[in-house]
Amino acid sequence: QVLLEESGGGLVQAGGSLRLSCAGSGRTFRGDAMAWFRQAPGKEREFVSCVDWNSRTYYAESAKGRITISKDNAENTVYLQMDSLKPEGTAVYYCGSRERGYYSSNPTSYEFWGQGTQVTVTS
Repeated sequence: QVLLEESGGGLVQAGGSLRLSCAGSGRTFRGDAMAWFRQAPGKEREFVSCVDWNSRTYYAESAKGRITISKDNAENTVYLQMDSLKPEGTAVYYCGSRERGYYSSNPTSYEFWGQGTQVTVTS
């Protein structure tokens, strides 16, 4: 059974920090591109960050300097460190994976998805 499971979301004040985790099971994700997306109420799923098969990292322009994506191959887990959070960051954050391990910011190119974790940033 192939699963992605996000955790680490919660309620935080503006300017605070959270670290999200995405743990994979059922197969190795070592050669995949893995990415974080977010979806706010009434909006479409939006790209946040990606780490590709070669551990190159990519960030949405709106998030650069405030987030860091990292990957622990031994633990089959991807992390998203979020600092200086803003109220507009309030959303459900999803982890996605694609076996063809090149970078993509298009959510339709991702094959596996977790259930999402809620992040709420207050003013």
